[in-house]
Amino acid sequence: MRRRTRNVILAVLAVVGLLLALGAVPGLLRSGDPYYLTATPQDESVLGENLSAINVTGMSEARYPYSTAALSAATADAPGRAGAYWRGPVGIKEAFTHSPFDELTALRQQNATAATEAGVYVHDERGLFLLEIQR
Repeated sequence: MRRRTRNVILAVLAVVGLLLALGAVPGLLRSGDPYYLTATPQDESVLGENLSAINVTGMSEARYPYSTAALSAATADAPGRAGAYWRGPVGIKEAFTHSPFDELTALRQQNATAATEAGVYVHDERGLFLLEIQR
């Protein structure tokens, strides 16, 4: 094998290794206190004329892992909480990983009338819940 060919192959392998590391490492970064997505049961009376709720029956667990985890842990009497999410120390992690912030933004875009400053109102066959991020 020629020296130039070997160097090109090594350079390509180094770039591929760097890209793989860039995709895997940000998920492992942790900084500060963790964030939790919580699903708190609500009374139907909180919904007024200007506020609605998103129907999340059949919500995709692959697309909304934090939301589905919080909703499955919630009962009619007690709130449910998804696993912890830590932000990255420099802001790199948010560009490469999925977060509960992304899920709330997607739900707000689906139905702006279900969104409040605290979170997003959703409902399924069990009742009405407020999805919000807590530290």
